[in-house]
Amino acid sequence: MVCYDIFMKKELSLTTKKRNSPFRYGFGMFGTSLAINMFRGRATAFYVGIRGLTMESLALITLVYTFLDVIDNPIYGILSDNTRSRFGRRKLWLVIGAPLFAICFIFFYAPPETLSYNGLFAWGMAFYFITGTLDSLINANYGALFPELFPDEKVRTKTNAIRQTAQLFAMVIGIGLTPIITDAIGYIPTAIIYGVVSMAVILYMAFGVREPETIKMEKAKLIPAILSIIKSKNFWIVGFANAFYSAAMGLVMAAIVFYVKYALGLGSLQETILLGIVILVAVFGVTFWSALARKFGSIPIWRAALITLTVAFLPLFFANSFVTAILGAICVGIGFSGCISTMDLLGAKVLDEDYARHGIKREGIFSSTMGFMNRLSGLFVSLGMFLASRIYGFESGDNPGTRPDQAAKFLLCLFPMALAAVGVIFTFFVKFNEEELKRARAALEAEKAELNPENKPDIEIYG
Repeated sequence: MVCYDIFMKKELSLTTKKRNSPFRYGFGMFGTSLAINMFRGRATAFYVGIRGLTMESLALITLVYTFLDVIDNPIYGILSDNTRSRFGRRKLWLVIGAPLFAICFIFFYAPPETLSYNGLFAWGMAFYFITGTLDSLINANYGALFPELFPDEKVRTKTNAIRQTAQLFAMVIGIGLTPIITDAIGYIPTAIIYGVVSMAVILYMAFGVREPETIKMEKAKLIPAILSIIKSKNFWIVGFANAFYSAAMGLVMAAIVFYVKYALGLGSLQETILLGIVILVAVFGVTFWSALARKFGSIPIWRAALITLTVAFLPLFFANSFVTAILGAICVGIGFSGCISTMDLLGAKVLDEDYARHGIKREGIFSSTMGFMNRLSGLFVSLGMFLASRIYGFESGDNPGTRPDQAAKFLLCLFPMALAAVGVIFTFFVKFNEEELKRARAALEAEKAELNPENKPDIEIYG
């Protein structure tokens, strides 16, 4: 039951603010995506393909980090929700996290050449953990701002389209162009450029966010928040579905270098072209899928996008030339664009549902825990790498085994297709009480109208 009476009696100190810019907030996702795409997408190519770390060693690093994520995400979420400063709740952590992330990201790709194998493993693990946890801090706060600053569904859909387009352009550079850039100037200079640009964009976005200066509201408590998450069926359904999707695309980004090299017998230029096609198709597809979501609702279009992505891996598996691989990449790009266009809309609905039922602002912990569910995909990525090593004998770039072409197709096509198919199954179990959400939104809008009778179009009241 919606707790209207309890919520309406809470003491709120409200501050009027100019409306937040969907473009400036959405553009921030370019900063949160550029460096992290190189971090996750090129770690395998760098540490396994160039530095000689085994696939199993890298799989161990990503596996252990997944369990670290279990701990850090709720902590960052509750810190974000309960921060009270003149800068707001989220901005402070974005300003702190962005420079630290940039520094650690650069060090991840700068292990000394003199390191022994164990030293390389320790270096990679340490900076993978630190860089990854700082990424969690940034995204916990950036993600929490989304439903909080843009409660209207139409504005939210528009803002999300801007976010995803910014993310895709970051992927064009961070994943698609990175092989060519690193071949030309090396990994360290590339990491420095990506890290500095990411930091600058995040800070530009953060300083443009207008949060309430003072809010007197009940602070979110960690244990009740965790219990609410545990009891939320939709949280787990949406979270697992998106985790399987994220794992599928994570393997695509990690394994494309081996697919192009061993399955197609081509080089980094063709790798860049294939990745660029996937991402550019997704850029144009975001508008199409967003329009479908506005017309038919986010849930059925989310399901359709995951089904499309699942089927799209088949053309890549059967591709036997660069031309047929391009056709497969186009199919994957179409499914990929549908998933990114709807995934965050479902996450925002989970946050709306919690707010409607409990009347407590807990975007931080819900957003960060949802982010952890996405990064739970690391378990499945690790599993895929482990299986490729054990089934096909693929250890590293120095020792790819006797069937590297089959190992590459397994990593890029078969295992991701299976993961996406599991995600599709989850989509059939999600169900929101739309009437409950509508009543809650109506009550909040009525309260805002009462407190702001002039209803000036350039003013927005936060509560």
